[in-house]
Amino acid sequence: ENAGVAFGSQPVLRGLSLQVPRGQSLAIIGESGCGKTVFLKLLIALQRPSAGTVRFEGKILADLTDPELVQQRLRKGFLFQGAALFDSLTVFDNVAFGMRERPGPAAPDLAARVRQHLQDVGLSAEVEAKKPAELSGGMKKRVGLARALALDPEVMLYDEPTTGLDTIMSDVINELIVQARQRRPMTSVIVTHDLKTVRKAADRVIMLGPLARLGPEEPQIMFDGPSADLDQATDPRVLQFVRGEAGDRLREVK
Repeated sequence: ENAGVAFGSQPVLRGLSLQVPRGQSLAIIGESGCGKTVFLKLLIALQRPSAGTVRFEGKILADLTDPELVQQRLRKGFLFQGAALFDSLTVFDNVAFGMRERPGPAAPDLAARVRQHLQDVGLSAEVEAKKPAELSGGMKKRVGLARALALDPEVMLYDEPTTGLDTIMSDVINELIVQARQRRPMTSVIVTHDLKTVRKAADRVIMLGPLARLGPEEPQIMFDGPSADLDQATDPRVLQFVRGEAGDRLREVK
């Protein structure tokens, strides 16, 4: 509700008002530096708004105590851009980490659940003893996804899930995002530059504009609608982004 974020004198987000219904898959797109990842962090209270409010099920996140925030976050999974695996832990211990942090199954059942979550993202039991340094970029993303899904989240937040991956592995990740929703109903918010991810995994798309390129009264949300409508957007800036055209931006480089 009218949420904004500024770092010192530098505003990043301004006047954002929107609702994400339960069960929706929302993609957030836009140029680098427009605040997409900051927006994602607002949803899990890793970043507090400088203005406005962020609510989850009617509760203002900024008003929650630390224990209440922990309980909220346990209902949400977060796939970080670089997977953010614990380097000193094995794949098994990375996936098991969240389950061990809250009351849950005994050790034998825990092992079975870890193995199942790895299988769900296309990884065999052979990777369980490996450290993150021994994994490829795509494998790290899949382990990160398995770790996030191991908590059976009601909300999944994805920060650039296909960045740095080849086209085939990118599509693997996109398929896994879709399959995760099919296995268990959940709300998904996906920050991405990858329009293939948008078209495959999102019901709704919001495009944010960088504040440095907007007038003081212009809304930061430049597009909000179904992914199928992106190619028919009336805002030329949205079409420029979707088509990947340099246009007048080339003059800035020169």
